This record gives sequence, structure tokens and C-alpha cells, in this order.
Amino acid sequence: MSALIDVILPVFLVIGFGYAVARAGLIAEATVDAIMRFAQNFAVPCLLFASIARLDLAANYDLGLFVSFYAGAFTCFALGFATARFLAGRALADCVAIGFACFFSNSLLLGLPITERAYGPDALAANYAIISIHSPLLYGFGITLMELVRSHGLGLSKPRLARQVVTAIFSQPLVIGISLGFLVNLTGVTLPGALSAAVEMMGRAALPTALFGLGGVLVRYRPEGDMKLIGMVATLSLMVHPAMVWLLGRHLFSLDTAQIRSAVITSAMAPGVNAYLFSNLYGVAKRVTASAVLIATGASILTTWFWLQLLP
Repeated sequence: MSALIDVILPVFLVIGFGYAVARAGLIAEATVDAIMRFAQNFAVPCLLFASIARLDLAANYDLGLFVSFYAGAFTCFALGFATARFLAGRALADCVAIGFACFFSNSLLLGLPITERAYGPDALAANYAIISIHSPLLYGFGITLMELVRSHGLGLSKPRLARQVVTAIFSQPLVIGISLGFLVNLTGVTLPGALSAAVEMMGRAALPTALFGLGGVLVRYRPEGDMKLIGMVATLSLMVHPAMVWLLGRHLFSLDTAQIRSAVITSAMAPGVNAYLFSNLYGVAKRVTASAVLIATGASILTTWFWLQLLP
């Protein structure tokens, strides 16, 4: 119970504060959008840049870690896609968006603060390793599959499709921050002290600002309709994905304690707002993904507590 109160509850209280303020009309939707733009386009990229720049890549880039996490993620995508297609009879584009919600964990806004509160700031190395390829890999897969579905596999030439996917991925501020962090890390460039301090200050603002903004954004989502699909997305995200990571990481790849903790907690997070943004970008399955983000985020208070109790 102490994990629920000391680790999880503070994170969700910040989200709840943002939700309550927005719900009461004390902050306008435009202001919430501005807060999220600041967090996602500036503060969080600074946090990722600084973290990746000093990450020990040789020590933390572990094949077993990546296979454990992403095998679980892609399995959940396949299960979500198949359920939406063959049991619910949804259109192929809907199925891609629903599958995307099943495998796009909120690794940043929830995974980082919960892992840090549970195990301390020195326990985040594996989190950052997973995050460093999370958006490029999953967005790349989702965009490629969606474009193929929308063009029926024929409308886009391979060069055009490749340009479209690369442009979509590398126009994201999060990916830009990660890429610049890799550049500094691999070249060994030392940033001027003043610049480094400024980046660190921006990074410290990232998570509380983003959590507050996330609460404000969740006000707009309404759990309605398609409850079986919404429940399926939540179950795959909150239980199936972390269960696969636990089994693969612990019993097949023998990950160390820190890696298991980071991988399981990250995989146990609810779908991020990006899952809805992906649906909204293509105008498909918006009701399912919006409701799944809201319901799974609330349910993750208890499911995260369960996984914390299970972890060493």
C-alpha cells in the first residue's frame, strides 16, 4: 500500500490537479494546449537531450532489454489489430489506429516519474534506453502501415513512402531532442556550462508541466461506445504487455534488477496522448483511442501498484 500512496499517487495527483482545473473552467483549452506544446515541444526534448547525451550507451543498450520490451509491444499491436478486424469487423485503417494504441505506452509522462519515485533518479538508465528508440520505431511502423493501408499498397512509391515516414518521424521535437543527444554523446562534445545549465533547468520543468497538461487534455475525452474494444486496449496495455516483458526479461534474457524494473514499469503504462493524436491525424477510430487513453490512465493507478508489488 505504501507504493500506491508514496510512489503512484503523487504522479496522479498532479494529473488530477490539471484535470480538475480544466474541468472547472479555471484554465482555457487554449492555455492547456500551450502548456502541452511547451512541455512536448521544448521542455521534454531538453530532458531527453540531456539524458541521452550522458547515457552510457555501451552499458545500457542491451539487446535483451529491447527484445523483451518491443516483442511485447508488437505482440500487443498484432492482438489489438486482429481483435478489431476479425472480432469487431472494423476497417483496416481503424485497426491500425487501435493497434497503435495497444503498443504505444506512455513511457515519458508516466513511466519516467513513476520509476523515479519508486527507485530513484539513478534507476532511469534503462528507461532512457527504451525511450531513445520508442517514438522513431513505433511511429515509423504505425505511419508506414497506415499509409500502405490507405493507399491499398499501391498508391505510394517506395521512395515517396520512405520520405513521408522519415519526414514525419524527424519533424517531431522529441525525436530531434533524442537525435541531438546522440550526436553529443557519440562525438564527445562538451557543452558550455551556461548552455548545459539552461538545458537542465528546462528539463526539470518537463515532467510536472507535462503531467499537469495531460490532466487538462484528458478532460476532453469521454468514455463512450465501443467499450469492448476500449477494454481490450486497456487490458493489452496495462497487463499483457508488462506480463510479456516480465516473462521474456526475467526468464529468457535474465535482465538485471534495474532493467526489469524499468522495462516492466514502462510497458505497464497506459497509452499516451500520442495514441489519440495518431488516430486524429488520420481521422480514424478516434472515439476508441480517446476513451482508451482516459480509462487506461485511470486504471493504471491500480495496475501499476500491482506491478510494483511484483517487481524485485
